[in-house]
Amino acid sequence: MSEATRGNRHLKRARQRVHLTQEQNADKLTKLAATMYEAGELTKRTSVSPRQYRRWESATPPWPHPDHRKLLERFYGRSIHELGFTPPGDVPPSTLTVAEPVPVLPAARTEVETHDLVNRRKLLTTGAAALGMTATGAGLPWLSRTAAAAPGDGDLRVTGDDVDLLRDAAHDLDAIDQRFGGDRLWRGARNQLMWLHHLIDEGIYTDPVGQELHAIAGQLTTSLGWFCYDADRQTEARVYFSEALNTAMLSGDDALATRTLSNMARQSVDLGKAREAIRFARIAQAHATEWSAPPRVGALLAIREAQGHARLGDEISAGNAIKRAWQHFEHGTSQRDPDWTVFLNEAELTCLEGMCRLDLGQHRQAVRILDQSARLQDIEHSRNLGMCLARLAYAALQGRDLDHSVHAVSESLRLVEGGMTSTRNMKQLTLVRNGLSLHQAHAPAREMVERLTEYTA
Repeated sequence: MSEATRGNRHLKRARQRVHLTQEQNADKLTKLAATMYEAGELTKRTSVSPRQYRRWESATPPWPHPDHRKLLERFYGRSIHELGFTPPGDVPPSTLTVAEPVPVLPAARTEVETHDLVNRRKLLTTGAAALGMTATGAGLPWLSRTAAAAPGDGDLRVTGDDVDLLRDAAHDLDAIDQRFGGDRLWRGARNQLMWLHHLIDEGIYTDPVGQELHAIAGQLTTSLGWFCYDADRQTEARVYFSEALNTAMLSGDDALATRTLSNMARQSVDLGKAREAIRFARIAQAHATEWSAPPRVGALLAIREAQGHARLGDEISAGNAIKRAWQHFEHGTSQRDPDWTVFLNEAELTCLEGMCRLDLGQHRQAVRILDQSARLQDIEHSRNLGMCLARLAYAALQGRDLDHSVHAVSESLRLVEGGMTSTRNMKQLTLVRNGLSLHQAHAPAREMVERLTEYTA
């Protein structure tokens, strides 16, 4: 079979008609993207690498991101479907055996928006099959039909306004996690995700709305994995992370893959899988290159890699990765920074470096850095402050500075009493309690052990 037959011949013919190589085409698309962004036609600055373009001309081209779809359609003057791209899970209309109702759309909608509705049941079935390798060995809970989906219900139409509300709700959950932690959050987030999948499965919507729904579902799934991780529900966290990564791979969403692999790297460190954490962080860096991720993403991925090296006791590699993280961070923020990197302020990156120093056994340096981080933290990131204080207490304990350790524990418990819930945090405080219990002659330490026992019983 020839290369032309195996690849996306529709896009290849369109490129050949304008007499461009793949590299030249990628460069022109990147320049057009800058113009469209300045005109407000794209949601963020974007670019197209030659590698990305070659993937689009491959035999199994990934479904482009929304901005990339607009870019390709503008450049070639053809719809994304005429260029040989098919939404994940879609099938040719002739193979469908069940006709779904087509919504009445305003006359102002574009040709792309009026594309046939996504075969949602086909897509969900494909997704369930892809999840056969989850830790439970079965489909995820939201893939079963709900009572709200019973036959005879009225049409469930999903509009752009609904999409905006769902996206805002997902962002709110992430903000609540930063303030209060995941212990009391994961259940509500799971219910939100179940409802979102119900809309995807049973709703009536245009193709652009459907793509937005799937994008929000992917982001919410990785968020739910993080909430479960913070609540120390590690098996469930890995299931949700795996689902989010599957979604990213199926849809070609490199940003979602980057975020999810970053989360997985952090969890792997806590699970004692340091080499796995390093591998996840490096794969995430490769995905970040695909969407020309901004420096703040580079800082996050570098510090994730550093945490893996530190847990292995590799001081040189950890130090190099920490240095890269700060170099990326010093480039500052940009309009392209995704919402999921907002938490990585100076206080948090300082804390993460302190955690690396602690894992490397550099206790005095860890105390100094974590102390600095605690002073920089704000109320909006109370969970991170609680974790920083718990690590500071442990580092001070290792350095036999009992008064410092007791004070840090007291400050962390003050946040717990204010509503911050994080099993991760309480597990770290339990380690401190166990260490302080060896110093019964020190009255403040003895009193703090009694107080901590009340919280951790």
